[in-house]
Amino acid sequence: MKKIEKYIKEELSKKGALFFGVIDPVDYKDLNSCIITAKKTADAGADILLLGGSIGVQGEILDNVTKGIKEKTNTPVVLFPGNIGTVTPYADAMYFMSLLNSRNAYWISQAQTLAAPMIKQYKIETIPVGYLIVEPGGTAGWVGDVNLIPRARPKIAAGLAMAAELSGSAMVITDTGSNPETGHVPLDMIQIVSQSIDVPYIVAGGIKTPEHAKNVIKAGADIIQVGTGLEDSKNIEEYVKKMIKSVREEGKKRV
Repeated sequence: MKKIEKYIKEELSKKGALFFGVIDPVDYKDLNSCIITAKKTADAGADILLLGGSIGVQGEILDNVTKGIKEKTNTPVVLFPGNIGTVTPYADAMYFMSLLNSRNAYWISQAQTLAAPMIKQYKIETIPVGYLIVEPGGTAGWVGDVNLIPRARPKIAAGLAMAAELSGSAMVITDTGSNPETGHVPLDMIQIVSQSIDVPYIVAGGIKTPEHAKNVIKAGADIIQVGTGLEDSKNIEEYVKKMIKSVREEGKKRV
């Protein structure tokens, strides 16, 4: 098993549930602010720092942010790519994602085909991930030309998640897009998806408070991803510690 994938599974076996902090460099006023947020998130106890975004995160910006974060923390930095340009050799690993409910084959297999030679050249560890987008979808849904999973149809999400696992995904993500007004993935959907697969299950989008974090983990998620909450927080370390406390308290019940 690959190093970062092994680390994630070992941490899950010890802690029961994990917290991943998402850093989208283009959402910060400058790169230094982005790096400081990542460091504070790591210092507060995040298990993984994810770098990426749907638009504009690539090239020199991505290289410099990744190197800057790596200089200030030992927490693994994993790429959460929005397209084939979201690749840098300075990261510890990357999600190698297939957006299963896209209407466009580009996001299911063509982007992966185009990026594969560069990824092999850089020798970046890849973690195969099945990516599913739930209503409302946000920017990720618009960019990915997604046939959004209806919030009231959890069995559709479960079927897609099972297909992802059977196709070789090491993890599955359900995402509502960033900061949705309708909130995070419905709890009944999380429960049904978690019961349908045996690989780690990540829930992303709309998880803003410790209570949200607790409920999402309790419903069956193994990992939560939080991005907007980091950007909006006035005291990042305190916010992340409170979120992680909720995650760990529910996670311990599984260990």
